[in-house]
Amino acid sequence: MGRRIGAFYITKGLFILALALVVFAAACLNDEGRTETIAFPQSFAELAKKVTPAVVNISTTTTVKVPGNPFRQFFGPRGGPFGDFGDMPDKEMKQRSLGSGIIVDKEGYIITNNHVVSGSGEIKVKLTDGREYTAKVIGRDPKTDLALIKISSVVKELPTLTLGDSDIMQVGDWVLAIGNPFGLEHTVTQGIISASGRVIGSGPYDNFLQTDAPINPGNSGGPLVNLKGEVIGINTAIVAAGQGIGFAIPSSTAKGVVAQLREKGKVVRGWLGVSIQMVTPELAPSFGLKEARGAIVADVVKGSPAEKAGIKQGDVILAFDGKAVKSSNDLPWIVAETPVGKTVNVKLMRQGKELDVKVTIVEMTDQRLALQSGKTRNVFGFTVDNIKPEWRRQFDLTAKTGVVVLQVETDSLADDAGIEPGDVIREVNKKFVKDLNDFKKAMAQVKSNESVVFLLSRDDQSYYVSIAVP
Repeated sequence: MGRRIGAFYITKGLFILALALVVFAAACLNDEGRTETIAFPQSFAELAKKVTPAVVNISTTTTVKVPGNPFRQFFGPRGGPFGDFGDMPDKEMKQRSLGSGIIVDKEGYIITNNHVVSGSGEIKVKLTDGREYTAKVIGRDPKTDLALIKISSVVKELPTLTLGDSDIMQVGDWVLAIGNPFGLEHTVTQGIISASGRVIGSGPYDNFLQTDAPINPGNSGGPLVNLKGEVIGINTAIVAAGQGIGFAIPSSTAKGVVAQLREKGKVVRGWLGVSIQMVTPELAPSFGLKEARGAIVADVVKGSPAEKAGIKQGDVILAFDGKAVKSSNDLPWIVAETPVGKTVNVKLMRQGKELDVKVTIVEMTDQRLALQSGKTRNVFGFTVDNIKPEWRRQFDLTAKTGVVVLQVETDSLADDAGIEPGDVIREVNKKFVKDLNDFKKAMAQVKSNESVVFLLSRDDQSYYVSIAVP
């Protein structure tokens, strides 16, 4: 009896093992019925040797002015009761920073982050073989945090990397990140693509690849490469409080931006002239939608292409130039990449009915972008607005009072001073700023040839910035 029972269990075990092998084999079949081997790289050594030479160390030197006395207005003019203390001259200080870059052309063109070279007076590029060169800025795009620089002298035999196709990358694909974390030159880290299409509130065109490959300060501007050695992302941001959460600008974004920077020195984008918000599952039925899709038009700028085309507040944009608008995050990218002067079809949902309108796109400027939300621009070259729900979400703001910086013009006084989108201005010359009205009143009292001291909040930390009035 015991032998019969044993034989039964042996037979049953063999059957289960055979069934498991069949299931595993089926799982390894692709759509055409061919078997595929799931390969796990034993080493990334050869890949690292291939890509590392084209990754450079970038060091920059910036001269910044520090107010000799940020409380000058409290001490009165020269010769007052406090002597000359109130007229202490501003001081100049040297700030140095490190980053990474990618050589993408044998002529010496290098892709990096805008924040690596923004406001820099001198840029030094160092290769893995020890060669060091001076570089100049060809163009910068703060909205995507990309910059194109070029080695000033003629250099032979430069290693290069190719921009690959980030759109075909999938969650789980292997990647390597190369850069100079904390100044440790040419460090290689390994990981996978954790997510795509991430919106982290860094600007109007967020569309990041997320990776768990360690990225640290100094990696900015370095490449995220696939197993073919192609650049599929430019490392740009980290979550300071997290581990294994880094973000890279997709190569599909970088290709268009870099091409324009090389040709024009700037990026020209299309402008529609609407403020939009997300369609939530709760809002969808109210706008005649069966599911949450598209972008709700919250406001239309007077005189804009949208107004001329008949787009109205409360419309839901479902498609633009034949491209589906799945969420409100899609529309800014689609419009921005539309050639200026092109007339396109826009599919709308209005009061439960679909309709099509024709709109002719014009060039987006900082002034037009400012009009889009009633924002205010100033002589220093930055645009601010009240802390509205959309800005609170975009920049992950916790501040309840003040005004938020939305745009900073390239090479403006604000840019040179280090003011960034997402900063919250809480004071102007020691005057409390509750909202946009307070900001305008404080700025109206600023006089020429004086220094304005702004109290800013960034990432829950406060600091002062002084800018001389032109």
